[in-house]
Amino acid sequence: MRHIFSMNMRIKGLQVKKSVNMTEGKFKETEIGLIPNDWEIKKIKDTCHQVRESFSPNENDNRYYIGLEHINENSLTLNGIGSSLDVKSSKLAFKKGHILFGKLRPYFRKLYRPDFDGVCSTDIFVINGKEGFDNGFLYYFFANPLIIDLATLSSEGTRMPRASWKYLSELEFAFPSLDEQRAISSVLSSFDDKIELNNKMNQTLEEIGQAIFKHWFVHFEFPNEEGKPYKSTGGEMADSDLGEIPKGWEIGKFSDLIFNIKNPLKPGEHLKNRNYVPIDCLSMKKLSISDFQDYSEAKSSLIAFEKGDILLGAMRVYFHRVNLAPFPGITRTTTFVLRPKKEYYLSYSIFLLNQNSSIEYANSHSKGTTMPYAVWENSLADMPILMPSELLVKKYDDISSPLLIKINESVQENQNLKDLRDSLLPKLMSGKIRVSGETK
Repeated sequence: MRHIFSMNMRIKGLQVKKSVNMTEGKFKETEIGLIPNDWEIKKIKDTCHQVRESFSPNENDNRYYIGLEHINENSLTLNGIGSSLDVKSSKLAFKKGHILFGKLRPYFRKLYRPDFDGVCSTDIFVINGKEGFDNGFLYYFFANPLIIDLATLSSEGTRMPRASWKYLSELEFAFPSLDEQRAISSVLSSFDDKIELNNKMNQTLEEIGQAIFKHWFVHFEFPNEEGKPYKSTGGEMADSDLGEIPKGWEIGKFSDLIFNIKNPLKPGEHLKNRNYVPIDCLSMKKLSISDFQDYSEAKSSLIAFEKGDILLGAMRVYFHRVNLAPFPGITRTTTFVLRPKKEYYLSYSIFLLNQNSSIEYANSHSKGTTMPYAVWENSLADMPILMPSELLVKKYDDISSPLLIKINESVQENQNLKDLRDSLLPKLMSGKIRVSGETK
């Protein structure tokens, strides 16, 4: 049976279209079960190998760095990229197109295929395909939940379980021809390409909001009554504990703008229609949540939040930036759930807290050494801030809130794309759905 399968995704004038021949083919019985007639059984070690090129930190050799903390759980996306100048021990080098597979606690499904050269944690397998095998296909092969489950079963160690490459490499699976591998990769990567495009758009929107914030509230070039830049056209300034500020502005505390919401869930308590946001899905240097999951996957104490709340990871706060919740959800109690005291405080608060100086303040007032965590009382709540006129804050919100709305819409769209990709992935990898022909 043959038919044409089309995926059409139209997002406000942007269309991603892919048409491929989808076939329900014949199967044959083998020692590993039913497989498509024209597929071949191979051990994983016959399709790819580990790349073990070592890299030693060098102050004269700065490279992109990916640690497990940079790869989102169950998402196939990054929440940030580090620098090799910040690492202190030997790492593994990778090339553009290699497959990065997190071997520590593999059930987190931390995989990524970078489009750049760099170095990564030694808790990541660096994988490259052999002749006749497409790296794009192999990337999704390893992202298949079946492989993740087997990697988890192979894990060695109790407190810090790591997948065993020796075990995985000996497993046998059915593989299609190189042409079909490439067709499968093309179908699945179309989702990831759109997700990446959305992420780049969000980054641009964030940079616009941040640039306006700095222009108005750091350099004091907000429009005066004549619409001209305040400070450079002779706007009156006054001394303060934070230096020279526009006349009429006041010095306040962060708690003047924001409530810290404390509503932990009781043991066993469940909230329907709530997405779960793990702390490492609170993106670094981004305003948007990078991923969310079903709350049943949560294994620790939780706290509820509402749409429009501001989320900030408290553990090692320097890893995080503020994130705007696009939906009601739950997260771990190691996350600050912050809510503006007035609706029009939202944009000012979120871009204020996203300043490097604010994160540095929270970090410098953190408690603990091995796992430092930011606190609210007598710390972040008391962070001194500038309090402009409410009229100016409202004007800024009128400009910035549409940017935040667009970012949140994109976050939800990305999750829909991930769900579609992950529903197709195991069917394509098993041959239950076949693809062939040119993509358009």
